[in-house]
Amino acid sequence: MSSSSSAEPSLTPIKFSRLTKRGVLLGLSGPQLVMASLAAGTLILGLYLGAVIMTFPIILVFVVLGFVGAGGRKIVEWGPIGARWLWRSSGGQLLYRRRVVKPRPAGTLALPGDAARLRQWVDPETGAVMVHDPHAATVTAIVGVSHPAFVLLDPAEQERRVVSWGRVLATACRSGRLASVQVMERTLPDSGKGLADWWEQHGNRAETWASTTYGELVDRAGPAGERHASTISMSLDIKTAGRAIRAAGGGNRGAAAVLRQEMATMLAALRSADLSPSDWLTPGDLALILRSAYDPAVAGALERHGAVGRDLATAGPVAVTESWGSLRSDSAHHCVLWISEWPRSLVFPGFLAPILLSSGIRRTCSLLYTPMRTDRAARDIRKKKTEYISDAAQRQRIGQIEDAQQTAEYQDVLQQEADLTAGHGVLRATGFVAVSASDPAELERAVAAIEQAAIQASCETRRLWGQQAQGFAVAALPLARGV
Repeated sequence: MSSSSSAEPSLTPIKFSRLTKRGVLLGLSGPQLVMASLAAGTLILGLYLGAVIMTFPIILVFVVLGFVGAGGRKIVEWGPIGARWLWRSSGGQLLYRRRVVKPRPAGTLALPGDAARLRQWVDPETGAVMVHDPHAATVTAIVGVSHPAFVLLDPAEQERRVVSWGRVLATACRSGRLASVQVMERTLPDSGKGLADWWEQHGNRAETWASTTYGELVDRAGPAGERHASTISMSLDIKTAGRAIRAAGGGNRGAAAVLRQEMATMLAALRSADLSPSDWLTPGDLALILRSAYDPAVAGALERHGAVGRDLATAGPVAVTESWGSLRSDSAHHCVLWISEWPRSLVFPGFLAPILLSSGIRRTCSLLYTPMRTDRAARDIRKKKTEYISDAAQRQRIGQIEDAQQTAEYQDVLQQEADLTAGHGVLRATGFVAVSASDPAELERAVAAIEQAAIQASCETRRLWGQQAQGFAVAALPLARGV
């Protein structure tokens, strides 16, 4: 008697590489080595002068600065952040107030901070807006993407979509001309326009109690809901693509022509992954996103009135005030969290669901992918292997025990080398979550809820102390800016 059974397809668990903490020498970072050297030098000077006891307080200060941690960093590593904060504070750069009377230069974005250098260029062929960063030498285009709910699909379909999305990211790696790719998913207050339009077209408008009650429910519940919107931004590296840009005519037109080629390739890859990309964002579409990020209270009203608030020259905030741990813009308070640790154990592709599906919290989740060319990735892996082996030999020479963390990091490097040899690309993924609320107390509650959701997703988050303005421009704006 024989029986046959078919194996049910199941999701393949994945594992992320650990954030390296190897340091420069013996696990110590550069600032820590400086503090250790100063402590050793002070001790030697005290022995030479015969005043060892008097040098103990100075040595203790160096040891505390170099080896005592606070907020996930050693105290000495807070030095550059604190110095930059004090410099910006003394120069009045923590406050931004738009000069309403004085017009901005044509072609610039009305954004605060270092984002004020960004320029806009409208592609005459596609009508898409391309954001030019002259300092970083990049040109960025944004496309909106719609997709079905991933968590509601069966395991076989989820596995197929994960593999297809991997091909999309592999396309970005093989290009060699992309500086970064940003995937941004944000929650928006639903204006209720879609529900009201449906009721207007299909509803029973009879003068009955049920019809009247249902109409009132649509009017009240529609604007109280929320919806999700996703965008993908791709940034062209002008220096890397310099030859192709010159061949296409040079200047903005040449860069736009090369970026259009990358856009066409990305659209084909997205459609093959069963995603539904819309048209590339126009200046009005980008203006609505920027205005909604800094002034979320008017997002629903702007969406209901399609012709209002779509001028990119005036889409930025009117006022921004940055503090050490948060940011305040026109109608909201914001806080940016950095996903400092991805899951260290095997997880399934939907592990970010606790963060992405958190209801009642206005937040924006951004994943910034930085593709590495194959030759550069191979050199970087060889360098890491050499450094790990040298550090291991040095620790064995001085009798230091090998740490399990260092062994795990070395195994991650070997896995990356095996994947690169097998033909896969290497991407550096950085995650941010920007949380918004109407008042500081509500903001802290929302941040605590997101931190708890990150724990459920097996991730670790840290608040970007002293870097909220820069972090908000990276996390909440679809401009694919680097950090």
